[in-house]
Amino acid sequence: MTDTSHNILKTRIEKDRELLNEQLEQIRAARTAQERREGSPFGKREEEASETAELENLIAQEKRILDQIVDIELALKKLENGTYGLCQKCNEIIEAARLEAIPTAKICIKCAQTKNVR
Repeated sequence: MTDTSHNILKTRIEKDRELLNEQLEQIRAARTAQERREGSPFGKREEEASETAELENLIAQEKRILDQIVDIELALKKLENGTYGLCQKCNEIIEAARLEAIPTAKICIKCAQTKNVR
């Protein structure tokens, strides 16, 4: 992969990180508002169940975004130390098309197919 390709992917990864951080802020704000919301004094079970499901959904979204941010930070670190684009399983070069599709890919397609892992 050329330096230009790395720079393009680095810029894309950094933009993805920025977007994810914005989404994380929004989710945390919604979660805080949801957690503060008081239940009905009459204890409407349907309402409480809906609020609980909404809060659980926000927590799951937050976790997914945090996991993606960790992957992005790892990819940026690899770009800095020159190991970006190397498969963590077989140490072969990850295909450029795969990195373009999934810039945070940790393993090559061959290893992904044998393990069903990104």
